[in-house]
Amino acid sequence: MNKIKKLIIVLFSITFASQLLAKDVPISFADLAERLMPSVVNISTTTTVVTNSNPFPGFQFPPGSPFEDMFKEFGTPQARKSAALGSGFIIKESGIVITNNHVIQDSEDILVRVDGDKEYKATIIGADPLSDIAVLQIDSKEKFIPVKFGDSDKARIGDWVIAIGNPFGLGGTVTSGIISARNRSIGLSRYEDYIQTDASINSGNSGGPLFDMNGDVIGINTAILGKGGSIGIGFSIPSNSAKKVVDQLIEFGETKRGWLGVRIQVVTQEIADVEELGEPRGALVASVAEKSPSDKAGIKDGDIILEFNNTKINEMKELPIIVAQTEVGKTVDVKIWRNKKEIIKEIKLGRLETSEDFKVEKKENNNEIPEISEIRSLKIIARPLNDNDINERKLPNQTTGLVITNIGKNSPVDYLNVGDIIVEAQKKKIKSIKDLEEIVDTALKSNQKTILIVIYNNQNQKRYIGVKLD
Repeated sequence: MNKIKKLIIVLFSITFASQLLAKDVPISFADLAERLMPSVVNISTTTTVVTNSNPFPGFQFPPGSPFEDMFKEFGTPQARKSAALGSGFIIKESGIVITNNHVIQDSEDILVRVDGDKEYKATIIGADPLSDIAVLQIDSKEKFIPVKFGDSDKARIGDWVIAIGNPFGLGGTVTSGIISARNRSIGLSRYEDYIQTDASINSGNSGGPLFDMNGDVIGINTAILGKGGSIGIGFSIPSNSAKKVVDQLIEFGETKRGWLGVRIQVVTQEIADVEELGEPRGALVASVAEKSPSDKAGIKDGDIILEFNNTKINEMKELPIIVAQTEVGKTVDVKIWRNKKEIIKEIKLGRLETSEDFKVEKKENNNEIPEISEIRSLKIIARPLNDNDINERKLPNQTTGLVITNIGKNSPVDYLNVGDIIVEAQKKKIKSIKDLEEIVDTALKSNQKTILIVIYNNQNQKRYIGVKLD
């Protein structure tokens, strides 16, 4: 009798445990998909492409021949229609549709297919290339079935999700998977904080929704990693970021992003060591735009932004996203690290879309023969910056520094390039070869292993670099 009781208890425990493990695993997505499918639309666009036909059919010049382009100009212009396919979803009964900007960019005609068989023309309410989001209006007085945005901040790695879209033009297709990662950057746009999913996303899924198990949109499917189709790595714009852009496009027809007016870079371990910051964190200010909100508030080159509006900046990439999502004209507290201590600056944000880089007046050319010298401690050859350099590189008028003309083997700055300009070392402006030599020699005599230099690279971008001395 005791053995029977024990067996019953064991069986009950196994059953209870399996129920706990299976509690969050959906038996089927059918009911959810059936409810959501009417809100997901297929989008097709047409664009006229004009090309010149060959005036001499059957004859072609060798590739690269100067005659190839010349004879193309004499060809007969031929207009053809180019078609593109994508997906989207309805968020208002009135027929407001969300999709990707790249789906409808440069389109002349937009057709939206709802519920598989009803086609409507649509117009663009607003589009934002920076976030790759567009808002359309279906040209109809009918009422449509909308879906709503969910809270993407609550989405966790491992949560179930489903994607619905128009892969390869096949019409409404449902795929399922989980959230594989959060906060992904893949180099597609200025503001990236993608949700990564292994739900299959293919060509034509762009602009379609990524749903959670409540049927709320937590992402807009935007990109896939791989060649020729999905390999289980897809990326979606988080709904919380997308909603702010969508609201502005609906209200204004354009975006209004906050703007600080600084160029920033990553805080490396070397820079953190020099600045006695403890650990790499925040965003290093490489340069400040003249008359920008940051300039007016007293932010300086070399400051490290640690907090923005009471939000800690752990990595550089976080700052542009947070600033862009902040209301234009709002006054915020910005905590910076300067001279090894924290300082609070009050900044009234400008608007990114109306900002312009300051213009620099050109000086007359200076034809002096440049001095070129070797800096043995750094194993480089350099010369002082002159007015010709400033004019050609379009640098600020008062810039001083050294242009690197050669980098020796095993140089501590062998990762730099010929043409880079050293403008500061240890926060002191460099005007001559002697200036830099003295700073490096002083550091070596004091057994200091790392110095901080500031350069303009070949793209004229200002960079702060920690240099480890031998």
